[in-house]
Amino acid sequence: MTSPDRLSAASIAAAVNSGATTAVTVAEDTFARVEAYNAVQPQIWISRATRSELLDAAEAVDARVAAGEDLPLAGVPFAVKDNIDVAGFETTAACPAFAYEPEDDAGVIERLLAAGAICIGKTNLDQFATGLNGSRSPYGIPRNASNLNYVSGGSSSGSSVSVAAGLVAFALGTDTAGSGRVPAAFNHLIGMKPTKGRWSTRGLVPACRTIDCITVFTDDTADARLVDAVIAGYDVADPYSKPLADQPLAMKRIGVPRSEQRVFFGDVESEYLYDRAIAKLATLGEIVEIDLAPLLEAAQLLYGGSWVAERTAAMADILATNPLAVDPTVRAVVEPGKDMSAVDLFNGIYRMADLKRHADLLWQDIDMMAFPTTGTTYRVAEMLAAPVALNSNLGLYTNFVNLLDMAALAVPAGIRANATGFGITLIGPADTDRALLDAADAYLAVADLPAPPPLDLEGKMQTVKLAVVGAHLKDMPLHWQLTSRDAEFVGAFETAPNYRLYAIADSVPPKPALVHSDEGAPIKVEVYELGVAEFGSFTVDVPAPLAIGNVTLADGTSVKGFVSEPRALNGAEDITHLGGWRAFIASKG
Repeated sequence: MTSPDRLSAASIAAAVNSGATTAVTVAEDTFARVEAYNAVQPQIWISRATRSELLDAAEAVDARVAAGEDLPLAGVPFAVKDNIDVAGFETTAACPAFAYEPEDDAGVIERLLAAGAICIGKTNLDQFATGLNGSRSPYGIPRNASNLNYVSGGSSSGSSVSVAAGLVAFALGTDTAGSGRVPAAFNHLIGMKPTKGRWSTRGLVPACRTIDCITVFTDDTADARLVDAVIAGYDVADPYSKPLADQPLAMKRIGVPRSEQRVFFGDVESEYLYDRAIAKLATLGEIVEIDLAPLLEAAQLLYGGSWVAERTAAMADILATNPLAVDPTVRAVVEPGKDMSAVDLFNGIYRMADLKRHADLLWQDIDMMAFPTTGTTYRVAEMLAAPVALNSNLGLYTNFVNLLDMAALAVPAGIRANATGFGITLIGPADTDRALLDAADAYLAVADLPAPPPLDLEGKMQTVKLAVVGAHLKDMPLHWQLTSRDAEFVGAFETAPNYRLYAIADSVPPKPALVHSDEGAPIKVEVYELGVAEFGSFTVDVPAPLAIGNVTLADGTSVKGFVSEPRALNGAEDITHLGGWRAFIASKG
């Protein structure tokens, strides 16, 4: 298959309602898309409608349109995370031993079907919605749609990929700690996490019932608005539902973490993309640095405090009767809740009230927050090797939001060199959901973001970009060390203006030393791209006092490149004023 165009819910509904197409035609196309992508990632689905079932549902929609109904989601295909009940499909929560057949649709499903949407199937997830990475499921590991080596994000893994791969126009996920935002960021999507109680959670397998939210993944804010318009509203059958309210939101003061509190886990690309996003937001309002510490303390209570017991309560039956059916990592996360007392719980509630009051007072100084959705991403192999620690890293900027009753909207903010998405999350007080969509539109209008990368349909070779500054330049004595490793020339660039260049004394062949300096200048470099294994073998051959580190280019991006130990400057000649190694060689005749 080739990368299909992403689908638009609004355009499909308009076409079906106007008679420009039919729901049956849309269903046929959708079925073909899903079948084709199954050759790449069948594991994004736990169960799917048959072709016959889809066509029956589509014919019913066409009949309603023919009878004069104007359906806001006429014929729009959507997917549902498999911890949300859809009559006719099993609900598994990614645990076969837990599976049951619901008699009724969840509250949000009732409204979507009434609006003319067509459910394609149930999507994979981190078991019992416990995880932010997508690797904790017996049904397989959904992977990032743009780079199959990387995690999709979770727990709403399959839902995010189904939209990113152009299979459905939107997909429902859930969010307790970031599960509807992290996968959106990694897959270049909008991830709308509404205020608690705005969307009914009736028919949702709970993770932490008091803070769970159903969410949506879309390709743009218009579709997120459309879905919200259909399913938002009070549900008397849901004890956590509340009357619909929409509050305004200004963008005059935008809160971001203090510089020293921003953590990117060594991911310089994410740091650069976040700084770039802040610069764009600064054209829309004043950037205000805020203290992240109280928010992080609230987040710690979700997995390191008494809220773990709420997850344990949700899984009490299967933990008691069939604990081995639970994913080992999930079990390790939730079992400590068995040992928590009512005293622990109330002390946690009291502390959370203190932190909630602090968070509420923040809104006196800022109108909304704009945080990184995540500080980094990981390869699937890395996540499997350290499933708890790396998963925790992904939740640094997301875990506190539901606990403190905030609305949040994940939006794209750039693309890493490995094609995975970087995103920011706009966060506002409860009931500012529609206003956050407006704020997202304002940001995206100035963000100047590239289009999402093509789908990874076969698995990308992992590559590294390397800046060379001296003897490895084209036509220089050591250039063969790159060509012998099939390195591809990316382009000629300059570094940021904070480097100095020296000619190392008595080096054979002659080599330069590139040194970071606040009193530097731009230095000409060439950037090459080579496979990870080839990069590793290249690095082994780098002689002291040279080394490989990170080099910042003039546009602010960072690549691997030659750096130097301090001893490289012993007797070295400062040639910074020449601007590059070629000019120095030319000066020597």
